[in-house]
Amino acid sequence: MNLLAELQDFWRDLDRRTRLTAGYCLIALLAVFLLWSALAGRTAALEQKRHARETVLKELLPLSVAYRTAKQSSDQLAGRMASVRPDDSVAKVIDEIGIKGKGVKIAPIKGEERGGMLEDAADVRIDAVTTNEAINLIYRLEKGGRPVLVKKANLRVRFDDPSRLDLALIVALLKPAPGQRK
Repeated sequence: MNLLAELQDFWRDLDRRTRLTAGYCLIALLAVFLLWSALAGRTAALEQKRHARETVLKELLPLSVAYRTAKQSSDQLAGRMASVRPDDSVAKVIDEIGIKGKGVKIAPIKGEERGGMLEDAADVRIDAVTTNEAINLIYRLEKGGRPVLVKKANLRVRFDDPSRLDLALIVALLKPAPGQRK
């Protein structure tokens, strides 16, 4: 209590003009502290908002990449589906690729209907192809201009010539269903 009494005596001993100046300085100092605390609160709120947005962004970036990949794959399939004509068949696609063995046998089999697409399936057997020709055939079927699925592939080494293979494939050419064509 002694300190408080001494401060009151000191304040009373000051002249009027000095008290007024000291009061204004205290008011200005309080205003600065209030402004500082308001700005600090606003800065903390903005920092929390920024942190929350960064977290959301970290979650969305992988999804964005996955979406772009799926969109690119979908667009590629749509482009390949647009290139299919009604008279296309697995035999025609294999003839266009141009890989020939000693004997090529193509037997149509029953295809399925999946998601608005029809499969024109065939059992393809090619005798006496080299390993490179077999790999090129499968690659060109899957990555070619038309949507072709290689459902099953079986490679067997020939006994009479170990450098040659017998290739047995079940291949399906995807076509739009009759009601789906644009």
